[in-house]
Amino acid sequence: MIFSEKANKIFLEAIVKYHKADDVNQPFTNPYEKETELLEHLLYRKCWIDTVQWHYEDIIRDPNIEPIAALALKRKIDASNQDRTDMVEYIDSYFLKKYDDVTPHKDATINTESPAWGVDRLSILALKIYHMNEEATRENATPEHRKACQEKLNVLLEQRVDLSTAIDQLLKDISEGKKYMKVYKQMKMYNDDELNPVLRKK
Repeated sequence: MIFSEKANKIFLEAIVKYHKADDVNQPFTNPYEKETELLEHLLYRKCWIDTVQWHYEDIIRDPNIEPIAALALKRKIDASNQDRTDMVEYIDSYFLKKYDDVTPHKDATINTESPAWGVDRLSILALKIYHMNEEATRENATPEHRKACQEKLNVLLEQRVDLSTAIDQLLKDISEGKKYMKVYKQMKMYNDDELNPVLRKK
């Protein structure tokens, strides 16, 4: 199975599993063992984080949400964003190790984004497709609404084909030395006591 097929399959597994309870506070269990199925383990965890955060973002947009609850949820979204970025780095580290013995060609080029940032986009796209399909098939929606959502869904499905193809091609190019990759560690400033001027004042 090529990489994108595996990733899209695992993303759907995570999304479907989340929606069985459809609760941002539900416990998380990873069906893939870290020791024996590391890539699958990382992909499932990545999509779970994205799925929970997707629903955090829905909740915080409730116009009737209490300010204190909204602030607490904003903290959770910040923490989730950090987890999401950490997972991207873990996935990129996996690929760095996998292709460590590949010697890039003299004319090898670097991509605008690393493989894992492409995977990040693919995970979010899986969520868009899942929820747009819900809207396109929602029985209590108007025919006009369902038609509009189906048209959007068709575009999202085409986008998934294109993105999947691009990610697979990038990994192939890296494996053949035509491309090389780097991992730039996070340099976020807003959650750092020394770099955020508001936190530094405290």
